Amino acid sequence: MNKSFKGYFITGLLVVVPVYITFYILSTIVRFLDSVFVILPESMRPDTYLPFHIPGLGIVFTFLGIVLVGLLTTNFLGKRILEAAENLMAKLPVVRIVYNSTKQFLETFFKQDHEGFRKVVLIEFPKAGVWSIGFLTGKLRGELKDKTAENSVSVFLPTTPNPTTGYYVVMPEKDVIPLEMKVEDAFKIIITGGMVVPNNDEFKNALISKDKIVQNTKLVNK
Repeated sequence: MNKSFKGYFITGLLVVVPVYITFYILSTIVRFLDSVFVILPESMRPDTYLPFHIPGLGIVFTFLGIVLVGLLTTNFLGKRILEAAENLMAKLPVVRIVYNSTKQFLETFFKQDHEGFRKVVLIEFPKAGVWSIGFLTGKLRGELKDKTAENSVSVFLPTTPNPTTGYYVVMPEKDVIPLEMKVEDAFKIIITGGMVVPNNDEFKNALISKDKIVQNTKLVNK
């Protein structure tokens, strides 16, 4: 009886806790975005004309605002205004650092020509024989490239369970082991501390494809 009760409790916990956390995070985001109406005059706020408050209007307002900004900055005049604003921020010491870092960070995720965070790798860290999962963020350029004795790459190692913090390391490319794992699967492993391990079907398919290529190459050489 005790074992059955414990099993029911754990099963219920696994259902309730993820739902609660998801609801809490989403409700927090909704409340935060709904607060954007505070910047508008009272006569322009939806709550002034609606008989009751509708949660989520801030999300719609923010989404439309971002789309509008994107639309305006794609034309000739918008690009000129954006360039002028960026040049102004580039002259402000603290603002320049925050703006440029944030912009480059977002470009890493959303622009297709950036390779950062698109390749999962395995490296020996913090010492030999201890392995860590990281993300290849690119090859070295500039002074870092000139100061290293061999071809090296930049790797970001997120921490568990908070992957937004971590370590930046420079390693020889030959010491970095690329993985077939998807980025989101790697994040699952990191956040859960290895308790959730993704399916390796993608890795198996990659090995099968590689073996077929090798076999075909051997047949052609014969």
